[in-house]
Amino acid sequence: MKRTWLLFSQAVTVLVAAYFVVATLQPDWLRGRTTMTSAGVSLIEAPPVPAGTVAPGSFSGAARKAAPAVVSINTSKAVRHPRSNDPWFQFFFGDQGTQEQTGLGSGVIISPDGYILTNNHVVEGADDIEVTLTDSRQAKASVIGTDPETDLAILKIALDKLPVIVLGNSDQLAVGDQVLAIGNPFGVGQTVTSGIVSALGRSQLGINTFENFIQTDAAINPGNSGGALVDVNGNLLGINTAIYSRSGGSMGIGFAIPVSTAKMVLDSIVKDGHVTRGWIGVEPNELSPELAETFGVKPGAGVIVTGVLQAGPAAQAGMRPGDVIQQVDGKPVRTVSELLTTVAGLTPGTAADFELRRGDAEVTIKVTPTARPNQAQRGAQPRR
Repeated sequence: MKRTWLLFSQAVTVLVAAYFVVATLQPDWLRGRTTMTSAGVSLIEAPPVPAGTVAPGSFSGAARKAAPAVVSINTSKAVRHPRSNDPWFQFFFGDQGTQEQTGLGSGVIISPDGYILTNNHVVEGADDIEVTLTDSRQAKASVIGTDPETDLAILKIALDKLPVIVLGNSDQLAVGDQVLAIGNPFGVGQTVTSGIVSALGRSQLGINTFENFIQTDAAINPGNSGGALVDVNGNLLGINTAIYSRSGGSMGIGFAIPVSTAKMVLDSIVKDGHVTRGWIGVEPNELSPELAETFGVKPGAGVIVTGVLQAGPAAQAGMRPGDVIQQVDGKPVRTVSELLTTVAGLTPGTAADFELRRGDAEVTIKVTPTARPNQAQRGAQPRR
């Protein structure tokens, strides 16, 4: 009996030692299986994985959830040569007629009713807009409304059983969160790229009037405009809009409009046909030490008013050049971009509290904003 146990323990020891040597020197032998091809070549194959198993760290679930609601948008418009009506031009070159100019972008289906979010620059000036779904269905789209100041547009298509994206909460985003960008770059077909949130609240980029961009390093290229920026659960966080690039391709700096802004624009356009924003008629600037000295105020937090439009809402409420706006309707104001966004969010005709610093005194006044005029009505200098 003792001899039997001795042989058994020796055999187990040898097997364990052999397993350790193989696991250390040739781990692939344990993970795969050796097969022979018809040509007699010996190969090692990975063991079969049960159907439905998700690889660790995979974003396939988020992509499957969000991708069907992201569409490709093709636009076309007829253009004529700018000198086509010139008799001398026609004499030398003949009648050039009209030529078709095409464009490419992406969009996101956000409602079973067929509403699609995309960028204004994707559809601006288009005579014909065609939407292609991931299931290859195609439909002509009509423009419900556009908002050039945020570079957003609302389209609508008439198809049934539409895949609809789930809206996330862009206000809860944090730098470092993982995100996916979905769109149709360069027209190659729907593409999913991954990255992280690189920064939040990007503004003063000169892209839109109202800027509060999510910055990401997920690859965004021409054709991605209007596509979806989603979280790891496949929920919509933003509409991909622009890139910073010296080459025309992705360099790891992309910008997306937060879904919170897109929802506001959607509601306004569907309800009123346009976006109504508050306006008070002031010219603000960042409170630099130089401006603080010029107007005789102490440097600190807030935005300084360098001009007040005569008979505008701010002037009627008693606001003066040199006032420093610190809060609007209870919300702190630290930059011109924050002031612009906060004032735009006020309801025209409803008074709001403006907390000012005037010299050494703290002053609170009530300003009743009016509807924000368009750029032509405001003149050359944009006023808030």
